Amino acid sequence: METVGLGLYFEDLPVGRKFKTLSRTIQDADICAFCNVIHMTEVLFTDMEFLKNESDIKGRLAPGALSYCFAEGLLAQSTMQKTGYAFLNMELNIENPAFAGDTIHVECEVVESRLSASRPGRGLVRTRNKVINQNGKTVLTYTPLRMVKCRSDKGAS
Repeated sequence: METVGLGLYFEDLPVGRKFKTLSRTIQDADICAFCNVIHMTEVLFTDMEFLKNESDIKGRLAPGALSYCFAEGLLAQSTMQKTGYAFLNMELNIENPAFAGDTIHVECEVVESRLSASRPGRGLVRTRNKVINQNGKTVLTYTPLRMVKCRSDKGAS
């Protein structure tokens, strides 16, 4: 019987495959805890009077880094358990703000998939990940390249 929640293997990730994660709501407490843990003292995230009176952005703003971290958490719980070996690089673009109360999910598309030339039994997979809010707006897009486990060493270079 297949165990639900284990990661996807290289063979499960051909170019063009699309999938999405479950959702998660960003809470005010999440923003406070995140800013405290990483000591982010930027007034956009810590000073509600500044946001109300001086900022062009209104509302309890979440750092883009927090949205990215939540996206990775959503992906880790469903696609990388026991199959993800390494996070190699990425590009990240913040496209719209996220706020306390926003519910986000990740939509992924495999845009590169190849066997590793130097590590038998492993593949390299790049996805285009869009973090989407409850209104269908893209919050951020990033394109990680990961090393993932092959189902077996057969056919691996």
